[in-house]
Amino acid sequence: MKEFPIPVVAIGPGSQVVEEPLDFMPFPGRMDTFVAPPHPEVADPAVVRAARAALEEALARARGFDFDGDALLELDFGLLPAAVLRYVNEALGAGEVAAIVRPAPESARRLGAAEIRIQETAFPAFWRVLHLRGDGGIVRDLLEIGEMPHLVAEAALAASRSGVAPRPRAAGVMNAPPILAEVAAASARYAAGGAGHIVNFTLLPVSPEDMQCLVESLGVGPATILSRGYGACRITSTLLRHAWWVQYFNSMNHLILNTLEVARVPEVALAARDDFEASLARLAEWVETLE
Repeated sequence: MKEFPIPVVAIGPGSQVVEEPLDFMPFPGRMDTFVAPPHPEVADPAVVRAARAALEEALARARGFDFDGDALLELDFGLLPAAVLRYVNEALGAGEVAAIVRPAPESARRLGAAEIRIQETAFPAFWRVLHLRGDGGIVRDLLEIGEMPHLVAEAALAASRSGVAPRPRAAGVMNAPPILAEVAAASARYAAGGAGHIVNFTLLPVSPEDMQCLVESLGVGPATILSRGYGACRITSTLLRHAWWVQYFNSMNHLILNTLEVARVPEVALAARDDFEASLARLAEWVETLE
């Protein structure tokens, strides 16, 4: 598997400098289209046959899978021989969405993993998922099919709380308290089955002190998602239930849209049914060429 494209840098709100003027994302000069991964290097014919058989089994299971927002199909790749697994990973390639989840200690003990790394393949809705020990050893190696592996939402929820603890108002803080009240109320409504909610800070009069207060009050949760398209979208879970920072950057890494979203997982990171159906057809064609 290719190295997951999430750099080890400071994450979360406050780690990026906001430019004073509003910076709009440049209109793309071309529309990206699907490009199959390059063919893996020539390998032992037995390895190719075994890899193709594993992918054909995944396709057969996927064809019988009823793609739904809450559904997830899981295939264990941990038993594949190393050479076959390497060929399968090269054949599947890497897509635009990746995530790192560092579960809370209790969840980590239950899972037997200190970190979960998730990489979308070149076929959206097909995800490679590694459960890792603290020393980097692999506990589980999975191919998961669905809108997003469940552990992202589960870990964020397990580490969250139902409200925001009140904080003394620091100098320069003006609009953070009512924003926190709004987001906390939206979180409570969502937990009770209500609709999601988005607060757009790009359109609000917030001071640096307001943003610092929001970051400290909400905290940083265990899940980080990076979606790379035109520029990048960085999504970070908070410690408030179902509340996520969603930050968009243009191709020059300037922050152009900064929001708080109340959702199970922000929609921008999720694969859709159309993605899944297109991936089924493309993957079937791709597997046919692996000879």
